Amino acid sequence: ELNFTYYAMPVPKTLASMVSRTSPGFGFVVRSNKDMTHEIWQDEDRRVLKDTGDVFKAFREGIGPLVDAGRLGCLLVQFPVFFYPVPQNFDYLRKMPKLMPGVPLVVEFRNRAWLRQDAYRLLEETGMGYCVVDEPKLSRLMPFEPRRTSDIAYFRFHGRNQNWFSCSREERYNYLYSSAELGEFIKPLRSVSEGAGSTFVFFNNCHAGAAARNALMMKQMLELVDTLTPQQTRVVEGLIP
Repeated sequence: ELNFTYYAMPVPKTLASMVSRTSPGFGFVVRSNKDMTHEIWQDEDRRVLKDTGDVFKAFREGIGPLVDAGRLGCLLVQFPVFFYPVPQNFDYLRKMPKLMPGVPLVVEFRNRAWLRQDAYRLLEETGMGYCVVDEPKLSRLMPFEPRRTSDIAYFRFHGRNQNWFSCSREERYNYLYSSAELGEFIKPLRSVSEGAGSTFVFFNNCHAGAAARNALMMKQMLELVDTLTPQQTRVVEGLIP
């Protein structure tokens, strides 16, 4: 999951290099740029949307090498907590597939106000996937809602740091899931991924290596690996950050 594309527009040369330096079976998910999700308003009250057509076009050109090589799993379009389910934002979502031709889209909401049937119906009608998130159980954030609206099953685990809104961006993801907590996700993961063309599971609790530890623990629980290597075991045990 490439995150740098949120901060800087992708450059074809850079993405082509990634393709050439990875094996044929290695795939990428790319996160959308901030000018496609977080900075899309003309006014401070967030009532008037910008015309982002040129931004989508430039982004599509930038990730072209991944698409052409068949190495792009999907584009993750993650909206901020202040992106609300108002008519203009529904319209914005509805237009996105046309602005990103040939690219499967998965939408991640951060505001629980999107927990509504007409939002899920829009995703289904437009062929866009729904990103299932686990994050702190705070009033404005999305709860864990296991479902699939397209051929792609997508899970993103952000941790459960209760200081989400009051700490730095780095500290926000400072959380290590316990084995018991991870165990709660096994049944929903299997259920949502059943029949899916692709399933992606990402850990975004990247502070101090927690994501790597939890990812390896999850692979064991899902029986995707028989045994861990000695180095992987040391990662799980926290001996290697």
